[in-house]
Amino acid sequence: MLLAIDCGNTNTVFSIWNGSEFLATWRTSTEWQRTADQYFVWLSTLMKMRGIEAQIDEMIVSSTVPRVVFNLRVLADRYFNCRPLVVGKPDCRLPVAPRVDAGTQVGPDRLVNTAGAWDRHGGDLVVVDFGTATTFDVVDTDGAYVGGVISPGVNLSLEALHQAAAALPHVDVSKPERVIGTNTVACMQSGIFWGYVGLVRGICDRIRAERDRPMRIIGTGGLAPLFAQGDMLFDDIEDDLTMHGLTVIHSYNKETA
Repeated sequence: MLLAIDCGNTNTVFSIWNGSEFLATWRTSTEWQRTADQYFVWLSTLMKMRGIEAQIDEMIVSSTVPRVVFNLRVLADRYFNCRPLVVGKPDCRLPVAPRVDAGTQVGPDRLVNTAGAWDRHGGDLVVVDFGTATTFDVVDTDGAYVGGVISPGVNLSLEALHQAAAALPHVDVSKPERVIGTNTVACMQSGIFWGYVGLVRGICDRIRAERDRPMRIIGTGGLAPLFAQGDMLFDDIEDDLTMHGLTVIHSYNKETA
């Protein structure tokens, strides 16, 4: 039984994989101070509430927050008696190595998204991930990550706007009924929603032009379904792409061990 963990800048996702399906998925805030014991109490309590009797004996981790990895390693050793695979480390092999500038450290989340997208959709893809940052990952024909784009995330942009302009309130991200807002909240919602629709559309069009070939656009991340309402932005939406990518990388490492 595999415990797959995706640790992002804002949230950390835990999923239990039995080899054919995810038995359960839980989300918690990312806090590097959280100890292995705290992780275990939290996870075991949730498993008990769901009636899950999984005997976890394998673990894989993708983390964009390096300080979190130590306690996750302790969790694996102390409670599951295993050594976790950590994406981005030398002992964790990828199905296809990334092709980027020498010395470039590719974020593990982008490597995982690439592996998951290629497994499900093949090559020539752009994976748009709505997280703390909005990222665009370009997947080549053979499944290699060959670069991409990083832009500020939706909620990050809203928070920066609120902090920089004291008169502007916090607003929820939603699709407005009209482009032209007739009050402050509607104006902000329109700017964020249609602004990011334009961002995604424009960047994907430029990637297609630069690659000079058809590229399938895959949306993932919590806000992908919302922005999919904007202008037929995506060919597919994958709500579990990152977790699927972790299982793909784990399976590849077991097969090639």
